[in-house]
Amino acid sequence: MEGTRPGGAAPAGGAGSGSGSSSFPSLFPPGLHGIYGECRRLYPEQPNPLQVTAILKYWFTGTDGPSGFGFELTFRLKRETGESAPPTWPAELMQGLARYVFQSENTFCSGDHVSWHSPLDNSESRIQHMLLTEDPQMQPVQTPFGVVTFLQIVGVCTEELHAAQQWNGQGILELLRTVPVAGGPWLITDMRRGETIFEIDPHLQQERVDKGIETDGSNLSGVSAKCAWDDLSRPPEDDEDSRSICIGTQPRRLSGKDTEQIRETLRRGLEINSKPVLPPINAQRQNGLNHDRAPSRKDSLESESSAAIIPHELIRTRQLESVHLKFNQESGALIPLCLRGRLLHGRHFTYKSITGDTAITFVSTGVEGAFATEEHPYAAHGPWLQILLTEEFVERMLEDLEDLNSPEEFKLPKEYSWPEKKLKVSILPDAVFDNPLH
Repeated sequence: MEGTRPGGAAPAGGAGSGSGSSSFPSLFPPGLHGIYGECRRLYPEQPNPLQVTAILKYWFTGTDGPSGFGFELTFRLKRETGESAPPTWPAELMQGLARYVFQSENTFCSGDHVSWHSPLDNSESRIQHMLLTEDPQMQPVQTPFGVVTFLQIVGVCTEELHAAQQWNGQGILELLRTVPVAGGPWLITDMRRGETIFEIDPHLQQERVDKGIETDGSNLSGVSAKCAWDDLSRPPEDDEDSRSICIGTQPRRLSGKDTEQIRETLRRGLEINSKPVLPPINAQRQNGLNHDRAPSRKDSLESESSAAIIPHELIRTRQLESVHLKFNQESGALIPLCLRGRLLHGRHFTYKSITGDTAITFVSTGVEGAFATEEHPYAAHGPWLQILLTEEFVERMLEDLEDLNSPEEFKLPKEYSWPEKKLKVSILPDAVFDNPLH
């Protein structure tokens, strides 16, 4: 853990023997030797640089590829006045993130963010979320089971997280490096920091973030969210309605191929392509998922409910005349990001329900591989809805949805409607999505 100088990173996969010996304890897996050696290289004066008390299970893949998931988590924490030993909560935090990785099989990448919605140390701190970046000191190491890289957790305020979502995580990390009290070159987390970087330097928002959003757009391609959609062009009792499609007595769910495509849509958030393309149905898995929820919940993209019940080939794509989109307030607040940061830059954005198999993907006219078209802008493949929006309509929606940027003045439920486009959006309380009948 970080004291008054840079260093002291604590990998999530190591454990110290407590003996003070410079040799690595023989009772630990040989894959940890490389990690221990890198810590020893940086901090030779520390008798035991591996501070964390949990050992993570390694998934071996061979010496040519990554070891297990290919990364270890580190954290640099500013020492409190009078503090003589590192606190235990950072270890618990990293263990929580590690459990998420094991349960979901989704890896972290530099630039990812994690919405935690609670002070990281369970205090009254404004540091309630995390960004992830390459550790500035610890170099990738070769172990007998493959390569391990080090990703550092950086605690951030809510306003900084929102800026990372609207623009990109790497951009905000670079701003944090320029503000000593907010991280400095080593990105040290200060849990007592009372001001955001935008309060410390108001010019950063307009001159760096706003300009970056306008120039680069957002690299967040999707989130897990509380969301739902209804096909208003069919009566609710219709057997093919999105809420009740059945074959025999079994509910129709996303096939494995559908789930894979939605997963890929989320995972491509860090790729900024000159010609954005929705991945094909049979796309292979890649890294790069952007995380936008507390990782203590199992990722719904990996949920058991996503197992195929009927073959993908039997699910036909339907063109819809009118749709109703439903979001909770947190998810709805990301709609302007979706429109301004993604669609206006020729990209796509996906909401994947955390309470079911529903998925909603917004696409622009520049995205290839979509089944929604300008002629039929609303199209559904089972419970996966795609909505194609023209640039002109996006601009209009941004004006109409402007109050989503002021959540403190927001009263639920809230409804927006564009009758000539046959589109309705509702922002609803969380409880609506906790009821499976909605």
